[in-house]
Amino acid sequence: MSTHLPPAPGVGYKPQHYAEIMADPGPVGWLEIHAENYMGDGGRPLAQLRHLSERFPISVHGVGLSIGGEGRLDPDHLARLKRLCDWLNPASFSEHLAWSTHDGAFLNDLLPLPYTSETVTRVADHIDELQEAIGRRMLLENPSSYLAFAESTMSETDFLREVAARTGCGLLLDVNNVFVSATNLGLDARAYVADFPMEAVGELHLGGHDEDEDDHGAPLLIDSHGREVADPVWALLEDVLARRGAAPLLIEWDTDVPEWPVLAAEAERAQRALDRAAALAAA
Repeated sequence: MSTHLPPAPGVGYKPQHYAEIMADPGPVGWLEIHAENYMGDGGRPLAQLRHLSERFPISVHGVGLSIGGEGRLDPDHLARLKRLCDWLNPASFSEHLAWSTHDGAFLNDLLPLPYTSETVTRVADHIDELQEAIGRRMLLENPSSYLAFAESTMSETDFLREVAARTGCGLLLDVNNVFVSATNLGLDARAYVADFPMEAVGELHLGGHDEDEDDHGAPLLIDSHGREVADPVWALLEDVLARRGAAPLLIEWDTDVPEWPVLAAEAERAQRALDRAAALAAA
């Protein structure tokens, strides 16, 4: 199977959709799995993944490596990740700009970082170690943020630009994360997109979010991946595609997972957005 993701819709693979994906994937051209779900030995998950990988390019998305953590990367986790990548030979590997470990404890959250030169160095060192260990280039995903650090000395886009320049890694632009962060922090989502280093973007993500309020009654968005993509996020995607062009575009739906036709309909909408971007580029 191809070792490159096509500029087509992808979906986060869920085992309950296996039979329907194999029978009729519709516009879906590739699949994403979470690395930590496939680090075991044998069993049905790996058997199904083997069959899927014969038909679809697979993107491996890590959620537990803690790229932004203060300590060293977990060598056992790195070894398991290398074994998975060696076996699967995925078309793409990505991780979050976040941290989730402290003093040997794993926290079930992707926590934000201050954007400073010291943090750039730490994250870049971890990415260098990861890319060396797995023998492939990774993509680094922009986070969804609920607070900003007073000690930050650079913007998130400049931080990502600097990390990519130092390490040679690519970037994964999560459009929903941009919308969530901009709403929560009172920023301009379109200005963020305009400043994003699109030349490094290898993959795009879309997902659903939940609406809440903070203690002062201001809007607070939660990156839940538990519902359809909101219309303002689709609108922001149009701006991204106008700047980046068509790219691999993932629909993430990780909680309250719907029946396959609902997820396939989101992929159809993604395909229409990609078709418009291709037509605009050709005009």
